[in-house]
Amino acid sequence: MNKLLLFAHLKDEAGSAELAINAAGKSVQQLRVDLEAEYSFGSLAGIMIAINEEFVTDDVIIEAGDEIALIPPVSGG
Repeated sequence: MNKLLLFAHLKDEAGSAELAINAAGKSVQQLRVDLEAEYSFGSLAGIMIAINEEFVTDDVIIEAGDEIALIPPVSGG
């Protein structure tokens, strides 16, 4: 199992800041596709994904026990 951490509008749309998912063996790109299909997030193309507190690219394979964070773009001044 994997812990999926959600922030901002993603947390609101999922109804929780943390979900337990089974993403082991999937690429980050496949995770994006699966989450877009399962939740009403819309496109996750602009979302940064971190695994175990490090930003990763879409070709990284997720391992069992990895903590995954979906981080939307932030703005400020």
